[in-house]
Amino acid sequence: MISFLEEVVAAIKHTNGDISDFTLILPSKRAGGFLKNILKNTATQTSFSPLILSIEEFIENLSNLKIIDNTELLFKSYQAYLSTEVIKEKESFETYSSWAITLLNDFNEIDRYLVEPKPFFNYLSSIKTLERWGVNQEQTELINNYLQFWAGLPDFYENLQSLLLKENLGYQGMVYREAALNLEHYINSNRSKKHIFIGFNALNTAEQNIIQELLETENTDIYWDTDQTLYNDTKHSASYFIRKYIKEWKYFQNETPKFISDNFENKKHFQFVEIQKNIGQAKYVGKLLSSLSEDEINKTAIVLGDENLLVPLLYSLPENVKNLNVTMGVSLKNFPAVIFFELLFAIHLRTTETIYYKEILSILNHPLGTLLVPNAIDITKNLTRENITHITVSSLIELSNTSENEILQLLFEDWKDDSQTAIGRALKCIEELQTKNTLNTIEYIVLLQIAKVFRKIDALNQKYPHLKSIKSVLTLFSELTSTTSLDFEGDAYKGLQIMGVLETRVLDFENVIITSVNEGIFPSGKSNASFITYDLKQQFNLPLYTEKDAIYTYHFYRLLHRAKSITLLYNNHSEGINTGEKSRFIRQLEIEKHPNHTVEKRILSPKVQIKPCVLKQVNKSEAVVQRLREIAEKGFSPSALTSYIRNPLDFYFQKILRLNDFEEVEETVAANTLGTIVHDTLETFYKPLEGSFLSIEKLSEMKDRIHEQVTSEFKKTFKGGTFNKGKNLIVFEVAKRYISNFIDREIVEIEAGNTIKISKIETDLTLEIPIPELDFPVKIHGKVDRVDEYNGQFRIIDYKTGLVNQGDVEIIEWEALTQDYKYSKAFQILAYALMMNKEIPINNAEAGIISFKNLSSGFLKFGTKTSAYSKREQQITSETLENFTAELKKLILEICDPSIPFIEKEIA
Repeated sequence: MISFLEEVVAAIKHTNGDISDFTLILPSKRAGGFLKNILKNTATQTSFSPLILSIEEFIENLSNLKIIDNTELLFKSYQAYLSTEVIKEKESFETYSSWAITLLNDFNEIDRYLVEPKPFFNYLSSIKTLERWGVNQEQTELINNYLQFWAGLPDFYENLQSLLLKENLGYQGMVYREAALNLEHYINSNRSKKHIFIGFNALNTAEQNIIQELLETENTDIYWDTDQTLYNDTKHSASYFIRKYIKEWKYFQNETPKFISDNFENKKHFQFVEIQKNIGQAKYVGKLLSSLSEDEINKTAIVLGDENLLVPLLYSLPENVKNLNVTMGVSLKNFPAVIFFELLFAIHLRTTETIYYKEILSILNHPLGTLLVPNAIDITKNLTRENITHITVSSLIELSNTSENEILQLLFEDWKDDSQTAIGRALKCIEELQTKNTLNTIEYIVLLQIAKVFRKIDALNQKYPHLKSIKSVLTLFSELTSTTSLDFEGDAYKGLQIMGVLETRVLDFENVIITSVNEGIFPSGKSNASFITYDLKQQFNLPLYTEKDAIYTYHFYRLLHRAKSITLLYNNHSEGINTGEKSRFIRQLEIEKHPNHTVEKRILSPKVQIKPCVLKQVNKSEAVVQRLREIAEKGFSPSALTSYIRNPLDFYFQKILRLNDFEEVEETVAANTLGTIVHDTLETFYKPLEGSFLSIEKLSEMKDRIHEQVTSEFKKTFKGGTFNKGKNLIVFEVAKRYISNFIDREIVEIEAGNTIKISKIETDLTLEIPIPELDFPVKIHGKVDRVDEYNGQFRIIDYKTGLVNQGDVEIIEWEALTQDYKYSKAFQILAYALMMNKEIPINNAEAGIISFKNLSSGFLKFGTKTSAYSKREQQITSETLENFTAELKKLILEICDPSIPFIEKEIA
């Protein structure tokens, strides 16, 4: 394959011989590098290289202006904005920067297309007046300020230009306008110099004027990179611009256009691949490359429609890719270090003295945070242990209890919303991190780049007094890190080429793989990031979205001109704004069906393998059996036994392996915490009354102490957590209401003439269960909430803050107790009754639950029934305990049997 640039070089040399004095102008620096490489490889003798410039460099030479950096332009433009007297109401830099970039892009546009500013801005101001307010509406202050802004745009535009011209600077569009004005002087000074424009397509008005004027000197040539087939098809937008220029430019009335080739009709193999998600595309490209030889890889380019695919693609490259050239960098925004500083700055946007614990953890748990604060884990544990949700910096330092105070102050001490402090602290953090030996090369380079970003912000902050708040620094930092990239180093002319769409200009490859050929990505959808309305663009001949589509069409089809094998991948997965629709370009190729082009379509989807669901099981090793002996000797609790009934694996993890739930700060009061608070409050109230009868006087005294006691229990159990607002305040009031309602019910009982004698409150119970089959002692133990005598009736009571119904404590079959977790509450109260029987022999007692969520149902007694509709038997007798003991022994034998593994239960 002979590339476009090789053809151009051959034609120029054939026509002109020595070209060392020529100026060759191309669309990009990259294209210029490839041209220089071809000149080097085709040189037959030593000679000087011609001057090779990108169009932007050429325009800078013409205008004698330097294109200003976009960030500095933002600061300069704010200076011009502040000095524009017509705009009375000025916004802060922070607010200004949120819309200024769009406005500056519009300035760029009108200058590149040489639009007369005054009529344009007058037209725009009139449109905004009609669009927003109407002409006869009453003029409020808000309306006046709004209209003043649009009326002041011409002055703002002129102020910005004069400010930049003083320093020989200009934004891109301004430089183009100035170049067009300086053209006559340039032509007079360089009349004998030969200029050649290579590979251009969509030109703005300034470029068109400059190239046409130079063509008229008869010492300038232009080489188009288009194809005969596409050029002759007047409805095809791939050659829309080139057809337009050749038709309208005076130069081409007498001159034949150079280089309208005829390569598109050659044999080509297309492969359209439909894949789920972006990672699927990256993996498929890797698989495709693995089947290519080294020579084929050297002739291959991967064009990323969506540049976010770069990192996954690099990880998917096969081993046979020895040489690689990546023309785009990885955005700094994608690295964790940037997120660290964004999190740090976000903390200092707060207006309170205390810091939210999750913000602290986001810093301490970040990889860079753990490097800066080696005892980060201890601080996290202390925060969790004390259950602190909001903390001051001084308390945090006390909690750390180490020598890391200086770093903690650096990170968390109040920056007083001062931009200079924020930048200084950020740079100090980077200095500290760079002293750590555990940083890898990439992390070190990323930190260097971030330091450059902060130093740039610092320099701008010293020069322009616009960054007054931390938020303005954060906004600028986010903007700069999203536009800064880490560039790859490689051989630009050898090996596999990975590039973005714009980097492909004037370059040709035999094998082309294009990813993300989806509608909305390639081509991109309509963009509304402009204050210029559609009708205003039409009026002043500014490019419309249809012309933007034509640019994409040109780039796409230009890649196909000389290629022999083309693979187009698209994501068929619909998610968010991605519709999973293939690009119109693929549809167009399908419809055109060129006779020399073969098309292969593939739909790739991951294999779905349905594996049989096998329940997990754990065999009981000698160590497990030994642990079971320890538990048995200490005593099985009713909750441990019911956890086994629910799922043996839960019992294994919690009791055998002793794995606890992950401890974290309890921000909202959990159900078990509420239960603990209610239990402990009732214990405090009723414990002193053991052995005595309840009286209305004693119960009324309890009611008066509810708020004080519940507050005390919250502080003890919820620790540093706040319960004076939000959901926790509601839970606090619920706890008080539970206890108040419970005591009210007790008072009603006493008033009705009933007697209640408190026997035991929160009593620890232990009972040895004789099991001859086991050669070690087995005990059960637990804490019974309350034992009392109600009108002489012995009662064993368990409190539940959750909802319990009568059906939950009734059984028909005794076997159900140890087989169905539904009866776990019945199991627990029977276990308490069995243990209590050792202390006080039970005959015709009652055992049950008081549910605080179902208090109206009163004491829910355990009962047995012979059928669903038969009469309940609610007395706990020696026979009841014997039946329960038999089931309990069977359960413990199963747990302790080495031959029965812990088998996972399917829980619906």
